[in-house]
Amino acid sequence: MNSKERVKIALTRKGLPDRVPIQFDLSRALAEKFCQKYGIQPHFTTAYYEDVTYRISNNDLRVAMGSDCVVVGASLPRGYQHPTDEEGNIINEFGMKMRQGPIYMEVIQHPMAHVTDPKEVEEFPFPDPLADGRYDDAAYYIEKYKDEYFIIGDMELTMFDMMQQLVGLEKLLIDMARGEPYIDVLIDKCKDFALAVGKKLVSMGVDGIWAGDDFGSQQGMLISPNMWRKYFKERYRQVYAELKAINPDVIIMQHCDGAVAPILGEWADVGMEVFNPVQPNVPGHEPEELKTKFGDRISFWGAIDQQWLLPFGTPEQIEEDVKQKIAVLGRGGGYMIAPAHIIQADTPMENVEAFIAAAMKHGVYK
Repeated sequence: MNSKERVKIALTRKGLPDRVPIQFDLSRALAEKFCQKYGIQPHFTTAYYEDVTYRISNNDLRVAMGSDCVVVGASLPRGYQHPTDEEGNIINEFGMKMRQGPIYMEVIQHPMAHVTDPKEVEEFPFPDPLADGRYDDAAYYIEKYKDEYFIIGDMELTMFDMMQQLVGLEKLLIDMARGEPYIDVLIDKCKDFALAVGKKLVSMGVDGIWAGDDFGSQQGMLISPNMWRKYFKERYRQVYAELKAINPDVIIMQHCDGAVAPILGEWADVGMEVFNPVQPNVPGHEPEELKTKFGDRISFWGAIDQQWLLPFGTPEQIEEDVKQKIAVLGRGGGYMIAPAHIIQADTPMENVEAFIAAAMKHGVYK
């Protein structure tokens, strides 16, 4: 059984694979260190948003280390580079000014921070999602790995995440609660950009398509379930349907950080097939509860803590957590193990290797 077959069987819950499949993403610092160790030339596919860059970069390293998946997406147009200001901050294609923080890149200036009117949204220039060269790397890696590995197409920042980076989270939440008329226009403009990316990737032959919006915090949802239903539920149904219209067999994979158990059933109703990242240590995400409630409808991808366990835990603690997550979420199939986010520079290399080794050891189906 090769990696492509392993992931497909696991995520479609059509029988048992030989073992639980593995996926992970590495920050720039970790990727460079592991490339040196493995003798692989680093290759970063710069995207329109920083986190997406590390989702879709260094696929040769990823598979060499044991990943069953390759991740591709939309890069910058051919020949284009992000400009920087006099302080070294980058300005991305949407006009977001971004500064490198202690770990993550942070948006420090939102280009639509003062938006009030639908016409302003309509006139705000979005980049061309199909610009020349934007899918050069995606085409290369799809062709190289399509027979052996499961290819994930990344279309994150699908709606809500892009909106909050354009407007600013506090203003966005207030304006959504007040029902400001520009909100629907902005949602659709963000959706149309992401959907163009997703449809392109599906047409290029990816096996799974990865949407992404973070509706949760560490304690609960950022917006109420009713507000999610009002603004996003049916739009997600439309997004998934248009992707499935191109390839009915493409697997719909949805990223959503935070505690979002209250909407998982309804999300599955509109077409979500795989839930990622199954953020651990938040209310409602206890593995047994998730598997019991949703395991017959949703497959799970993630669940390994990268906030404390991977950076600060011992290899023995990592192995025990991996063993427990596989025993519950992997019961009967329906699970791909992964850290709950990009593994950051604060994680020792030996802990990354401990995660992979434990997943290999304990993921085998008897």
